[in-house]
Amino acid sequence: MRPGKAGEWPDMALAAPALRRYLLLLAQEHLEFRLPEITSLLSLCGGQFSSEQEIRVNSPFWILSIPSEEMARGLMKRTVCAKSIFELWGHGRSAGELYASLKSYPMDKMLPYLQSDSTYKVHIHTFNKTLTQAQKIKKIDALEFLPFKGKVNLKNPEHIFWILEDYGMDPNNVPEEPFHLYFGRWIADGQRELIESYSVKKRHFIGNTSMDACLSFIMANHGRVKPNDVVYDPFVGTGGLLISSAHFGAYVCGTDIDYNTIHGLGKASRKNQKWRGPDENIRANLRQYGLEKYYLDALVSDSSRPIWRKGMLFDAIITDPPYGIREATRRTGSQKETVKTAERSTENHIFVSSSYHLSDIFFDLLKFAAEYLVMGGRLVYWLPIYRPEYTEEIVPRHPCLKLISNCEQMLSSHTSRRLITMEKVKEFKKYLNTAQEKNPPIA
Repeated sequence: MRPGKAGEWPDMALAAPALRRYLLLLAQEHLEFRLPEITSLLSLCGGQFSSEQEIRVNSPFWILSIPSEEMARGLMKRTVCAKSIFELWGHGRSAGELYASLKSYPMDKMLPYLQSDSTYKVHIHTFNKTLTQAQKIKKIDALEFLPFKGKVNLKNPEHIFWILEDYGMDPNNVPEEPFHLYFGRWIADGQRELIESYSVKKRHFIGNTSMDACLSFIMANHGRVKPNDVVYDPFVGTGGLLISSAHFGAYVCGTDIDYNTIHGLGKASRKNQKWRGPDENIRANLRQYGLEKYYLDALVSDSSRPIWRKGMLFDAIITDPPYGIREATRRTGSQKETVKTAERSTENHIFVSSSYHLSDIFFDLLKFAAEYLVMGGRLVYWLPIYRPEYTEEIVPRHPCLKLISNCEQMLSSHTSRRLITMEKVKEFKKYLNTAQEKNPPIA
């Protein structure tokens, strides 16, 4: 993600009145992907990203302004980048500032959670420092000025309050006192458990390039996938990206030029397994997670030659194009232009393939998205980069598509890939008409 000056993201204002402040606790993983995910999900919930202060992009603590607790819960039902969200009651750069902030917090907002017939507990979370139990108890006792009237219940409390302390980003230079302190009421946890439950290691059908579960869910969130959407992957492979979209209630389909992969045939990708079994296919993957009802189909097709009827068919296109690192790039061709002939599969199926240059892949992909996405639909895809030569001009553009975010995942010191998210903002027919007016055909 490309931040503003001094590594900070610029403020974005929200027009809605009476915004409430929430503290977001984020996972320190895929840092560049977090802000686009949170921004996309807030817009999906009917809100807009807003913060009273500049966001420290690499920090695990963000203060957000959100219209309602319901929207905060909706955000946490989707995010895999955030761990938890809290209704923020106070914060400061020292204990004294935190206590003063807490004393100024409106009492009428506190009292519903401090009643005598309620139960509660206080939890302490520190970033970049470990406290002893005695230190934790001392910090909790210092909050005795808060009017807690309920009973402490450490196992199953009705309300959980958190003290969160930020000791900076440098593990080799940890300060005695925290840089920032926060106190708030726990609202909800994010969906980090999906990373483990959908782990590729436990999946029936995988390939050499099956997408990591965390990144698959991030891509679905960047694409603002929602229930009853139709999501398409033109380079579907083993269908890993379909699974995350189906988990969020979208109907999914895909195409791939590889006959064996689509039909679950040929050699297995797992160690100590020679051939793929009968349950190793895309449909079986969705069945494994109870998502088969969202599976539309997977077809053998060349992405450079679309098979679909004309019209806006897809709410999102989420894909990982082959770029020749672990998966060869190819498209169908005639015998005249043949570069190599594909091996005969177990079904005696033969096709001829020719090389498919990277620039052609992305040109075709953007053109396809411009034509087949619904208005407001999103294209999310990976772009391989040679870092010493990277400039923003390298990112492919199309007049119908607006660039939403551009996040880098490092692969080596010289190579990386960028997750590009684009949104359709102009109808393809209008673009064609305008283009034809500017460049009329030569008689």
